[in-house]
Amino acid sequence: MKKLILTVISSLFCTALFAQANAHFTTSGKIEYEKRVNMYAVIKKRLGNDDNGFASQAFDNYKKNQPQFKTLKSTLTFTNNKTSFTPAPVETVSNNWFGDMPESHQDNIIYTDFDTQVSTSSKKVFEEQFLVKDTVRKINWKITDETREIAGYTCRRANALIMDSIYVVAFYSDEIPVSGGPESFTGLPGMILGLALPHDNITWFATSVTDVTVPEAQLTIPKKGKATTYKGLETTLKKVMKDWGTWGQSYLKIFLL
Repeated sequence: MKKLILTVISSLFCTALFAQANAHFTTSGKIEYEKRVNMYAVIKKRLGNDDNGFASQAFDNYKKNQPQFKTLKSTLTFTNNKTSFTPAPVETVSNNWFGDMPESHQDNIIYTDFDTQVSTSSKKVFEEQFLVKDTVRKINWKITDETREIAGYTCRRANALIMDSIYVVAFYSDEIPVSGGPESFTGLPGMILGLALPHDNITWFATSVTDVTVPEAQLTIPKKGKATTYKGLETTLKKVMKDWGTWGQSYLKIFLL
């Protein structure tokens, strides 16, 4: 019996080593993301108790002429523990006020070096461009046992709270052992392929992952904009928006994501 037990253990150990040796990990490639914003929910929440006849009529007209969800595309290129997040150009430009809300945009270009833990972001705030260089944001993730498949990869769920009030749900895959993700969401033991801000009605989900060798020179490093740090940008925006009430708080949150 003892010999049989040792044989079984040895077999299981060899099987595990074989599986590990043959496991495929994507360390370089491109990820296509789709950002979806529930504009009806965002606008309704933004109007809140400030709703009046004019705003209500404008919202009704928006719903008659615009889809509930706005969709935006982006690409995350990664190699050598570095990532570059770049939004795709928008094909059509909104000609109404609701469609021009910050939530409906995707302007940030973000380069992250996980070896140095430094991130460089080009952020557009209304008509001004900022170049934010700072350490990578620290997020206190809580990993769960829930899993789901995204773009052909098995992903595990993690939850977090950022900026004191923004609840974040992420799905990451350790088959892509790079601690990156869309926008500035990072810090998990694998690539984030799905991300949701449930209370803010915004999601990012990978639609495809291309496993291909990417020369590091192809990663976009932002260079244009007024140089600042994350704290410097926060101070500037708070000063500008101090009299904007709840609208200013909402804008501040979006611009600092």
